[in-house]
Amino acid sequence: MEAPGPRPVPALGGPCPLGEFLPPPECPVFEPSWEEFADPFAFIHKIRPIAEQTGICKVRPPPDWQPPFACDVDKLHFTPRIQRLNELEAQTRVKLNFLDQIAKYWELQGSTLKIPHVERKILDLFQLNKLVAEEGGFAVVCKDRKWTKIATKMGFAPGKAVGSHIRGHYERILNPYNLFLSGDSLRVDLYVCLLCGSGSDEDRLLLCDGCDDSYHTFCLIPPLHDVPKGDWRCPKCLAQECSKPQEAFGFEQAARDYTLRTFGEMADAFKSDYFNMPVHMVPTELVEKEFWRLVSTIEEDVTVEYGADIASKEFGSGFPVRDGKVKLSPEEEEYLDSGWNLNNMPVMEQSVLAHITADICGMKLPWLYVGMCFSSFCWHIEDHWSYSINYLHWGEPKTWYGVPGYAAEQLETVMKKLAPELFISQPDLLHQLVTIMNPNTLMTHEVPVYRTNQCAGEFVITFPRAYHSGFNQGFNFAEAVNFCTVDWLPLGRQCVEHYRLLHRYCVFSHDEMICKMASKADVLDVVVASTVQKDMAIMIEDEKALRETVRKLGVIDSERMDFELLPDDERQCVKCKTTCFMSALSCCCKPGLLVCLHHVQELCSCPPYKYKLRYRYTLDDLYPMMNALKLRAESYNEWALNVNEALEAKINKKKSLVSFKALIEESEMKKFPDNDLLRHLRLVTQDAEKCASVAQQLLNGKRQTRYRSGGGKSHNQLTVNELRQFVTQLHALPCVLSQTPLLKDLLNRVEDFQQHSQKLLSEEMPSASELQDLLDVSFEFDVELPQLAEMRVRLEQAHWLEEVQQACLDPSSLTLDDMRRLIDLGVGLAPYSAVEKAMARLQELLTVSEHWDDKAKSLLKARPRHSLNSLAAVVKEIEEIPAHLPNGAALKDSVQRARDWLQEVEALQAGGRVPVLDTLVELVTRGRCIPVHLPSLPRLESLVAEVHVWKECAANTFLTKNSSYSLLEVLCPRCDIGLLGLKRKQRKLKDPLPSGKKKSPRVESLSDLERTLMESRETASAMAALGEARAREMEALQSLRQANEEKLLSPVHDVEMRVCVCQKAPAAPMVQCELCRDAFHTSCVAAPSIPQGPRVWLCPNCRRSEKPPLEKILPLLASLQRIRVRLPEGDALRYMIERTVSWQHRARQLLSSGHLKSLQDPVGSGLLCGRWQATAGQVPETSKISQPPGPTSFSLPDDWDNRTSYLHSPFSTGRSCIPLHGISPEVNELLMEAQLLQVSLPEIQELYQTLLAKPSPAQQADHSSPVRPGSEKSDGCRGKRDGASSLESKLKRRLEREGLSSERWDRITKMRAPKKKRIKLSHPKDTDSLKLERECSYELAPSADTQSLPSDSSSSEQEDSEDEDAICPAVSCLQPEGDEVDWVQCDGSCSRWFHQVCVGVSPETAEEEDYVCVRCAETDVPGRR
Repeated sequence: MEAPGPRPVPALGGPCPLGEFLPPPECPVFEPSWEEFADPFAFIHKIRPIAEQTGICKVRPPPDWQPPFACDVDKLHFTPRIQRLNELEAQTRVKLNFLDQIAKYWELQGSTLKIPHVERKILDLFQLNKLVAEEGGFAVVCKDRKWTKIATKMGFAPGKAVGSHIRGHYERILNPYNLFLSGDSLRVDLYVCLLCGSGSDEDRLLLCDGCDDSYHTFCLIPPLHDVPKGDWRCPKCLAQECSKPQEAFGFEQAARDYTLRTFGEMADAFKSDYFNMPVHMVPTELVEKEFWRLVSTIEEDVTVEYGADIASKEFGSGFPVRDGKVKLSPEEEEYLDSGWNLNNMPVMEQSVLAHITADICGMKLPWLYVGMCFSSFCWHIEDHWSYSINYLHWGEPKTWYGVPGYAAEQLETVMKKLAPELFISQPDLLHQLVTIMNPNTLMTHEVPVYRTNQCAGEFVITFPRAYHSGFNQGFNFAEAVNFCTVDWLPLGRQCVEHYRLLHRYCVFSHDEMICKMASKADVLDVVVASTVQKDMAIMIEDEKALRETVRKLGVIDSERMDFELLPDDERQCVKCKTTCFMSALSCCCKPGLLVCLHHVQELCSCPPYKYKLRYRYTLDDLYPMMNALKLRAESYNEWALNVNEALEAKINKKKSLVSFKALIEESEMKKFPDNDLLRHLRLVTQDAEKCASVAQQLLNGKRQTRYRSGGGKSHNQLTVNELRQFVTQLHALPCVLSQTPLLKDLLNRVEDFQQHSQKLLSEEMPSASELQDLLDVSFEFDVELPQLAEMRVRLEQAHWLEEVQQACLDPSSLTLDDMRRLIDLGVGLAPYSAVEKAMARLQELLTVSEHWDDKAKSLLKARPRHSLNSLAAVVKEIEEIPAHLPNGAALKDSVQRARDWLQEVEALQAGGRVPVLDTLVELVTRGRCIPVHLPSLPRLESLVAEVHVWKECAANTFLTKNSSYSLLEVLCPRCDIGLLGLKRKQRKLKDPLPSGKKKSPRVESLSDLERTLMESRETASAMAALGEARAREMEALQSLRQANEEKLLSPVHDVEMRVCVCQKAPAAPMVQCELCRDAFHTSCVAAPSIPQGPRVWLCPNCRRSEKPPLEKILPLLASLQRIRVRLPEGDALRYMIERTVSWQHRARQLLSSGHLKSLQDPVGSGLLCGRWQATAGQVPETSKISQPPGPTSFSLPDDWDNRTSYLHSPFSTGRSCIPLHGISPEVNELLMEAQLLQVSLPEIQELYQTLLAKPSPAQQADHSSPVRPGSEKSDGCRGKRDGASSLESKLKRRLEREGLSSERWDRITKMRAPKKKRIKLSHPKDTDSLKLERECSYELAPSADTQSLPSDSSSSEQEDSEDEDAICPAVSCLQPEGDEVDWVQCDGSCSRWFHQVCVGVSPETAEEEDYVCVRCAETDVPGRR
């Protein structure tokens, strides 16, 4: 945080308002550059004229100067000083001392002092006593009635009776003390109470606890009203006690020893608690005002601790030193020798303290300071009035106040005036660093004060005799040391004289330092030697006078003495404490005592002739030393003479630049003063070096910029005229340069270049190569050439024309952007006829090209799209333009793609094969992307839309809600049989594969089948592929059923058996799938619970579709044949219908043969019961699982539920299946394929009812002689007609929703028109109404109109009243009846005739396509392949 700006100094007699501190103005802040920062003494010498006017200044090092903190933190421990803030300020301490005297007086009187309150404020007894004394005393103030005036001066509001209160307090507390000090109370000694002898007043008689004298209480002045309770002193003893001198004030040491960490914790805790906020958030202005409030307040006693004057020699400096414990990086080693390292500054060559051999802590060795909030350093000046420098390593800021050296005596005078009592007991109070005074108070008395906030990483420098003080804002770590420059020497001698007057110890001997410097005169700086010589002359004159005075007193005996070998405390003057070096007096009566020659009379009472003069040098020794300094200063003259000769030499006697540099090096080596001559020599040498550098640059041809990389004139380039002048200047230099003749040759070559360039530019149109060659020659000259600008213009024009000519050679690569770029480049060229003609041609070509390109773009985006012929005409026009047009190229490509597309469509229409859906979709997709009107595209789109509508109708017919299967999966034979269990086993044995990494086997097999269907060019090959898939399906399912059946019926107990989708152990109740024969927990599968009796149940894996009745499927096939598009789903549907019809035929043959018998023990209850009873336990009889009526379930005989062998098995009632071992392979295959068919057929239910029903004579009779009463037939026909009309209306509504034309609907209704048929039905008596409904509504497709179910062979023979020769060889002949029966002949190898309705072929399909029956498809396909 920045410190406040300068404030005006309050006028004399106008103090600041009470409690408000006004910060003094800011001291100068310097921010040296790296060059200035390199030499600290040179920088301090530079800023001294400014900074010594304020006494202190702040220096901010360059930002990158950050020395590492090298102090041994673990080793550092210290005992801080205790500072009570209200005892630091001089005037506050005077008040405290006064109150201590008053309290002591009343304590000796046996009473306790209690300071009274007036107007809710503590009464300032010191101010009251001072004001009454200034007004003449208690009697005068009472007589003149000045108590109200005194109350007003003390700050109390007038108008109140404050004066009387103050008078009472003064009379009670202060007046007895003042009477005692004046001696009035001592008159009591005249009255001896022992003489009155009366015993009546013994209770008023006091016995002094000091001297045992007796006094009556009423005899004392003032009289005491009561006998004191404590000790009491008589007036004599009281006077003796109060007259004792006060002890000198100083800081006491704390009782606790701290480390850096513990002190920091204490300091931060104190500050945060005091200000009630984090330490770093407390503003510096707030801390500053609070500090000065606390030091000026008696009432508040705040104590802090300050770790000051910690020796760095013991704990290590904060700066890195050689052989230190802290390891430094290579970058940090530069701080070891830095002049700003406080370990180096006092002993550097420029510091005169370097000539003191002793290590003086604080002066030559740095001291460390660990501060906390409010810890302070009081007003003081440095020892010997030296410089000081302080560096804040880290922590919170340190606030400084400084007074310039010229105002030092003024500050001392003000402090002595404002607090004279303190200087009585401590004359050298300001040298004790224990007293502070508010800067505002000093400023009021016209003392100039300046301030600054020193932050971490900043230096503060104090100048000689500059008083300074301050305090710490918080926990921080600083380091300080003294140093002395040559300008300090006169002040240093003046300081020693000042110390002699104060009888103050010296830190070192000034004379000893001067003599030691004189002994090294030959290596001293010339300026230092000169200054030391002047100081030594003063020293010799003073010493000569003093020795003469001593000789006149009678001292004749003398002896040489090496004072520097004695400790400082053994060679101090007894009187003035000065450290003796040049001379001293001693006497045999007091061996070991010395006095300086100023205090001869203070040695002893012996006569002077007994004294002995001790001296370090004789006067004859001193004069040669002074002369050596003088000679050192005079050695400069010879050097100056050589410099003048070099600067004034003639042309033929000039010295080289090296000689000039040697003279400068000599001055630096001998440390000659930096005077005008040396500065002139440096200036001349610098000019010569610059000329040599420029000349060398011109000779090297190092141009800063070249035309090829951007061009332009360098800021430092010379013109040809300047080059001539520069060559002349080189000849005029006072020294010789080796580059001068070479530069003259360069000038000649430049002039030759100018002549050639002028000749080339005078031509009409020079070639680019010639211009470039000449420019290349100019690159060798680092000179400004005026011809270069015109040459570059001509070169740009030539390059542009060549580029235009090159671009027009290849029109196919000339784009619009190229033309625009060339035009833009041409616009920037200077006007020229050839350029303007080329620009006109380019602009015309660009205009035409843009017109046709925009037109092509609009045609590509036009809606409706244009015809192919119109676009082809535009393309022909665009091809005539000699340029590349992007939209024109796109239009040309579109026309070509349209032609290719139309050819493909024509080829497709001309071919005799039915198109495949994928081919049509690909054509439609491509056609939509071609921006040309294609007449065939709408027809193809309509055809594709009809196919998608057909697929949606088929999906709605077959797929269940939210089915996971595709339509193709449902229609094709299953490819996933047995894979689910295999996948589970693999998942147990191996780590699970991440989802999406590998397709399941089912999907891969289906994709293979789908690919085969799509690649098959004929229907027969597709049927063959589906037949192979059916064979694999039957084989795989038969194996799976057998394995599951054996697993469930195995007598061996298998503990690892796993069933159900959860693959856990069997547990009742369970249900068994009719198809795969696996068992499932009823809790794991969605088993129906409607109590309608037991039904055949399929597991979730086996129930794949809705299994619609055949009459809903046949119209789908017929409509697909009308569309005349081949797709895999259509082939699969056709194969599924043929498979269904084949199965119907086999089922009817089996039912009519009479060989099918019911099962008495369908599921082997004994095996199942014994197998599962141990683990499953008893199953409640009421446990029944039903399934909603639908295509996958149907009712079974009622007595199936009453088989007791199943009540105690783990299977729910009616949920175990017909065992495989109980039926023949033919029946097993028929039942298995019945559940594989995705169609609902009445023969399936009839099979199960025959197998599972308990036979009775009545039922057997029904089977052998079916009854067809007329009522049943008419009801069935009626139901058939009703169902047909209902289904017809639904289909019509669907087609209308899907947007199919009325013509299409007519074709469907025509195809669906029912013919007159004979219905033959054969079913058991107990067939329910649902079965009858299905059989009666079995008439939707033409092939289903005449479907009948022959009961047996006899009934079949009775019904065949048609042509006996016309026998349909279809597996399941529907025996159609009517006026016209359509036939179709197999185009395979058998050439047999079939009813069209029996094989699912419409009349149109029979006319247009080849028909191959199922048998020929299975036998002929391998040969075809």
